[in-house]
Amino acid sequence: MKPFRRRILGNLLLWLGALLVSLYVVVIQLLPLYDDAVSRLEFWLLLGLVFLLAFIVSAAVGYRVIKVLIAPIENITETAMELVKGNYQARAYEEPLAGSSSLSSTINVLARNLQEITAVREMEQERLKTLIETMGSGLIMVDRQGKISLFNKYFQNEFELRAEKLIGKFYGELPIPDKLASFIEKVFMTETPAREQMEYQAGINKRALEVYGAPVIGNHEQWLGIVIVLHDITELKRLEQIRKDFVANVSHELRTPVTSIKGFSETLIDGAYKDESSLLSFMEIIQTEANRLETLIEELLELSRVEKSGFQVDAQPTDMKAVIEYAIELMQPGLTEKNMTLKTHLTPVNVAGDANRLVQILMNLLANAINYSAPEKTIEISLYENRNQAVIKVKDEGIGIASAEIPRLFERFYRVDKARSRNSGGTGLGLSIVKHLIEAHHGKVEVDSTVGVGTTFTIYLPLAS
Repeated sequence: MKPFRRRILGNLLLWLGALLVSLYVVVIQLLPLYDDAVSRLEFWLLLGLVFLLAFIVSAAVGYRVIKVLIAPIENITETAMELVKGNYQARAYEEPLAGSSSLSSTINVLARNLQEITAVREMEQERLKTLIETMGSGLIMVDRQGKISLFNKYFQNEFELRAEKLIGKFYGELPIPDKLASFIEKVFMTETPAREQMEYQAGINKRALEVYGAPVIGNHEQWLGIVIVLHDITELKRLEQIRKDFVANVSHELRTPVTSIKGFSETLIDGAYKDESSLLSFMEIIQTEANRLETLIEELLELSRVEKSGFQVDAQPTDMKAVIEYAIELMQPGLTEKNMTLKTHLTPVNVAGDANRLVQILMNLLANAINYSAPEKTIEISLYENRNQAVIKVKDEGIGIASAEIPRLFERFYRVDKARSRNSGGTGLGLSIVKHLIEAHHGKVEVDSTVGVGTTFTIYLPLAS
């Protein structure tokens, strides 16, 4: 039985006991007045009826007291206990006639306010969690005891860590690069913001990170720990290196023909022009270097155009077989000079493309195959349709390309064999132009090569609708 009810029922029983004692005293005083048995029987019957009536009245009064006063109080108490347990959906009964109605109403207002505050807090926590998990940078928080209190998926994936190896662990125990561990140690010990760029080896790849760390300050200037944010700048570093290489390569490529032209022209001015054989030889060299310089400038301008944002080709239904045959005709002098054999397996296919640009792609690939192949070798060109795409294969029997060099093959000025390419007049820009032109046609290019055996370039282009 509940405490309030036990207390009220106890008081009612005391009241009933006192009533019975009083009646007993009255009976003792009145009993001598009844001499005969009949009178005494009537007296006892009357007394029993009085006792019964008193019991009924006491029960009715007790029930009414419990219903009107005790039940609402117990309901309010139960509701308060549910709120203490965190069940903010609990509500108390509001009896208009009960004296506790204002208390019930106040408890319900408190419950609704707590429920709204909890809902807002849960929504904010969910937003914060979503923001932390989906941000494009790694994040980790270390509390004032030096233990990991917060992290996101990006940080886990960056260092291939499982959640159980992070939460609650001391930051010095994390299996992370030494440079990052030292940076966290510095921020944690000095409690001052810091920023640093670092590189580390992840398997066969080198990764670059920009790391920012800062102390977390709570209310009343209380130090709560530190937060570390990691930005992946590997691609930015790669692009920066490509830019540096590009500037260096352009300077070198321009300097070589200019130096030759300047040197031979100065020699002629100094009197070599008087020797007819020397004059002709020097003039041929000057012309060759001038042509090489012109080719380099033209290809630089062409690369600048195809790399420009928004560059598009004039895609029209084009006979790819005719394009390949025209490119072969233009490259025939090079094939004849090295006594090379060209085999073709061409199936008529119409593609959506710019004929002039497609000829440019094929000429660059054929020139690459000729330059990197020894005399009297064979080049094969295939054209066929596969899965709603036109497939063009250019296969040579050249020096081949190592697998480690293939990812850099389409970079500007990158050469597999620098000496041979330069001697043949190559600029190192042809494959870069090829890649951009193929992508402008919404196609793709793949390379399969074996050192000492040869290389196959495979181009996929969309068919004409």
